[in-house]
Amino acid sequence: MEIILASTSPYRREQLQRIVSDFESLPPGIDEDSFKDSITDPHQLAQKLSYEKARSVLDKRPNAFVIGGDQVLSIEGEILGKPGTEQKAIQQLQRLSGKTHQLITATTYMSANFCETITIVAKMKMRSLKSDQIESYIKKESPLGCCGSYMLEHSGIALFESIECEDYTAIIGLPLMSSASVLMKNGLSIF
Repeated sequence: MEIILASTSPYRREQLQRIVSDFESLPPGIDEDSFKDSITDPHQLAQKLSYEKARSVLDKRPNAFVIGGDQVLSIEGEILGKPGTEQKAIQQLQRLSGKTHQLITATTYMSANFCETITIVAKMKMRSLKSDQIESYIKKESPLGCCGSYMLEHSGIALFESIECEDYTAIIGLPLMSSASVLMKNGLSIF
């Protein structure tokens, strides 16, 4: 059975390549904003988006095993999305500075006769940052397409004092320990 990653994220592709040698990546093609407008609970939103991404690709390739994922950042009951602009990125990092937030990673594994969604929550404490540090970081990494305005796979990891997470790979976008378990459970080869 072919494995398809329902994502255009280069980071999720790089992650999956660590445990699966042969897979395809396809864009999920869903309207994320329609779900973001109607679902306010961050856990439910991450789970729904990961499910819909996997389902949309499985609809096109019904004989495949599809992996869909999404991440939602929640701080003090508020969901922070992708900033899109430098000004919004500055505002997001100012909001997160010195505080703890949750990065919720939901991953849905789906085939014609299987569906499982696994959610991993990382509790993340950001350092107290000065304005010039925030501006310097944004200029260096340009994390405008990342929820919370940081990229942990690069120097963004230095923004944090601590991260508590059962599977540290989830903070990049794809929990590899869970993924390996689900793939093996479904008789799919890893490595």
